[in-house]
Amino acid sequence: MSGLGDKIKGKAEEVAGKLTGDQKLEAKGKADQIAGNVKDQAENIKKVAGDKVNEVLDKVKDKTDTSKDDR
Repeated sequence: MSGLGDKIKGKAEEVAGKLTGDQKLEAKGKADQIAGNVKDQAENIKKVAGDKVNEVLDKVKDKTDTSKDDR
């Protein structure tokens, strides 16, 4: 499940837990929301890291291509 899906499911569980007085369900809902936030942050980190790796690879490629032109 995606981070957004976990957050939506968690919020629904939290609200249901509050309405029914089920503290375990409410806590599970809060935990699911946290898990969703963690998944979203992990995806953001993965994207940023991938972008940085691609930038470095592009710079290395540019330097390598330039060195060949100097010969």
